[in-house]
Amino acid sequence: MTVIIIIAVLAVLVLWVISVQRKLVQLDEFSKNALKQINVQQMSRYDALTTMVEMAREFALDVESKTIIEAIGQRRPVQSANPTVDQINQNEQLLNQARVQLNAVAERYPELKSSELYENAQKTYAQNEDQVRLSRMTFNDTVTRFNTQVRMFPGSLVAGPLGFTQKAYLEEDKEKADLPKDLFRKRD
Repeated sequence: MTVIIIIAVLAVLVLWVISVQRKLVQLDEFSKNALKQINVQQMSRYDALTTMVEMAREFALDVESKTIIEAIGQRRPVQSANPTVDQINQNEQLLNQARVQLNAVAERYPELKSSELYENAQKTYAQNEDQVRLSRMTFNDTVTRFNTQVRMFPGSLVAGPLGFTQKAYLEEDKEKADLPKDLFRKRD
């Protein structure tokens, strides 16, 4: 009888460990997927930015504008099959800096800003910006659930030995918080 009780307890323990491991793997995969989605959306924003740069090339006649436009055109976000939080944050900074520089050029050329193609590219960029923002929130929510599982007892008993460690959150870009609220809106 004692052997049966020991076997039953061990079986329940093994099933519990398997259950916790499966939950951790699932949350880990969700967070990896969320990072990949952000990376894809950042590349879509880059494509919209590239369209705006091409339009600006047609209008920008002074040397300073051409230099800025060339610098923007040479910057390309890191695209990775398995992006890291650091890569996503670096991409975000790169895109924001390029957008601010391009906006400065566009301010000098009202005919560029009023171009239908340029306006459409701005709208696309803004839509992608919103999608990235939502995906960043989804990622951070998933990381919160994952980190809770990793840190909370009794899951923490399983997480450490199985190699699961806390994940980093995506941080808000400090430069982006300082941007004018109407950066993407058409000005009259």
